[in-house]
Amino acid sequence: MRDLDFVAIGDIVVDAFIRLTQADVYTQEGVERLCLINGAKIPYESLTVIPAVGNSPNAAVAAARLGLASGLVSDLGADEYGTECLQALAEEHVDSSLVKKHEGKRTNYHYVLWYRDERTILIKHEEYPYALPELGAVRWIYLSSLGEQSFAYHEAIAAYVETHPGTKLAFQPGTFQIKLGAKKLSALYKASEIFFCNTDEARIILGGSRTRRGESDSQDGIAPALSADRLARALSALGPKIAVITDGPHGAYCYDSHTGTAYFMPPYPDPKPPFERTGAGDAFSSTFTAALALGKSIEEALSWAPINSMSVVQKIGARGGLLKRAELEQLLAVAPSSFIPEKR
Repeated sequence: MRDLDFVAIGDIVVDAFIRLTQADVYTQEGVERLCLINGAKIPYESLTVIPAVGNSPNAAVAAARLGLASGLVSDLGADEYGTECLQALAEEHVDSSLVKKHEGKRTNYHYVLWYRDERTILIKHEEYPYALPELGAVRWIYLSSLGEQSFAYHEAIAAYVETHPGTKLAFQPGTFQIKLGAKKLSALYKASEIFFCNTDEARIILGGSRTRRGESDSQDGIAPALSADRLARALSALGPKIAVITDGPHGAYCYDSHTGTAYFMPPYPDPKPPFERTGAGDAFSSTFTAALALGKSIEEALSWAPINSMSVVQKIGARGGLLKRAELEQLLAVAPSSFIPEKR
């Protein structure tokens, strides 16, 4: 295995996008719900199957397209979907030598109900025997979504970072990692150079408040009604040196404990309304991390990240809109004058 700049760790998935044309969305107790007629035959417009996605594979591809030597640590089944995932990684120049193929196991396969510009994902994480391989001289680890039997794996990753001072950790928690809470994953939070989540997720981690998507709450409690910029500071207090909170079309917030500086970053203007929103958060987080790995400052990383998010939501799935470095820099060069980080 070659020495890598960027290694993403997390589950790999095949996403099957089912575009719906007949559905309703309504809000009950602050939670948006997708409604279909039970027992009916529901027409759909199209089916698009995309292999080798998931938070961490998306990040590995983003880093590779931006010019980093990028690899993935993941697990998949010895089936046709696993083979398709490995082929897709090879096409994206992502090192897959640390991806383990398991006989008798299935590759994760998720169904994405796509209605208008939003999606509801039916997920099932297969159980794999997680084990951290030898990573070599890696500069950045990017950790994201894993299955529910992975708690010991998280402890091993935190210990690895603690004993390898040349390796920095970026942590973008998935659903299970958020449910575990900051107390159980305290070693991982403290080992993180950067932590990413959105405002809904931050409030679950910090205060146990319920989100508009209805995810269950956490037992870790500080005040649930903090503003986004104060959420970033509160998350950094749990251990991460840099905390980044995304707030969808409202922009992003960052707190850098190295300097005590807080930032607000507006979104990059959409050239047209978003087509499909899967992967926008992954694009932001991985691009921010890749920019730092490329020697950029926090302010420059904040300027890069929203551009890839904007591009991703113009395509189906989390990978199609990811930009190469020259494409991203070209869009940055024509950004409006208001598209700059604001210190707070």
